[in-house]
Amino acid sequence: MKLVSVQREGRVFPGLWLDGQVLDLATAARAGSVGVDCDSMLAIIRGGEHALSAIRAVARRAAAYPEALLPMSQVTLLAPIPKPVRNVFCVGRNYLEHVQEGYAKSGAELQLPVAPQFFTKATHALNTPNGDVRLDPRVTKLLDYEVELAVIIGRAGRDIPREQAYEFVFGYSVVNDFTARDLQRRHEQWFKGKSLDTTCPLGPCIVDRASVPDPGVLELTLTVNGAERQRARVAQMIFDIPTLIAVLSAGMTLEAGDIIATGTPAGVGYAMNPSRALQDGDVVVASIDQIGALRNRIVAAA
Repeated sequence: MKLVSVQREGRVFPGLWLDGQVLDLATAARAGSVGVDCDSMLAIIRGGEHALSAIRAVARRAAAYPEALLPMSQVTLLAPIPKPVRNVFCVGRNYLEHVQEGYAKSGAELQLPVAPQFFTKATHALNTPNGDVRLDPRVTKLLDYEVELAVIIGRAGRDIPREQAYEFVFGYSVVNDFTARDLQRRHEQWFKGKSLDTTCPLGPCIVDRASVPDPGVLELTLTVNGAERQRARVAQMIFDIPTLIAVLSAGMTLEAGDIIATGTPAGVGYAMNPSRALQDGDVVVASIDQIGALRNRIVAAA
C-alpha cells in the first residue's frame, strides 16, 4: 500500500494512493465504522498492524465510499508525515563508493567508517515531494543533493536487537538530503549544513513494510535536469537497516513516526571534478523503485 498525506481546502488528512485517485482514509474510516484512528498519518503509524489491516479492508471496498474518493488533481500532496515528531535521523557515509569519492576529492587517505555516523536534520527543513528548494546565495554557494531511502519507525523501542529490527519498521519512503557543503566545512559539523529550510523533501508516500519484503533490492536514482547523477541499490549500504536500528536505539528510545535517512550513494555534485553546485532553476528528481519520486526545483531566494 502507498499511504500519503494530502491537503484539500485547508484540511490535512491521510490517504491511500490509488491509480489517479486518493482515498480519504479519515472519511472512509468514519463511514465504514472501521474502529481505528485514521485522522493523521502519525495516528495510523501508531496504530500499527491493526490500523494497516483496517485500511486494507477499507481499500478492498473503496468503491463503497464515493464521497472519500478524490482525483489527485483535487488535492495537494504533502510530505507523508507533515509534522515529524522530532528531527530526522540521518546516516552519513553509508555507501562505499560515496566514501571513496569524498576521500578522492579531498586527497586524503581512505578510511572506512567503523560505526554508523549519525546526525540530524531539523524539522523545519521538511519539504513536500514537489516543493521548491530555497537557495540563498548569501548563506550557501555549494548546495548539493543526496537521494536516500527513508525508514519509518512503527513503534517505540530501545536496545532493539538486530534480528528484531524489522519488527519496528512501519514502512519506507524517499528523502533528498539537500546539503550546503560550504556550511559543513565552515562549522566543522553536519547539522547546520543539513538543516536549511526546505532541504528535506520527503515522500511521495510511505510504502508499508509488508509491501517491500526485501528493501535491499530497491534501486535509488537521481537526476539533475534529466541527467543521471546517482544510481545504486539499498543492498550496497555499508551498514544495513537492522544494524542502523540496533545501533541507533542502543540506550536511546526510538519513537513511532521517527524517520531515518539511511545514506546516499556516489555521484554527489561536490565530488565531481570540478564540483558542480545546484543552481537556480535546476530540477532534481530523486527516485526509488516501488516507492516513487520527488521532483524539486531549485529557486533562488528573493
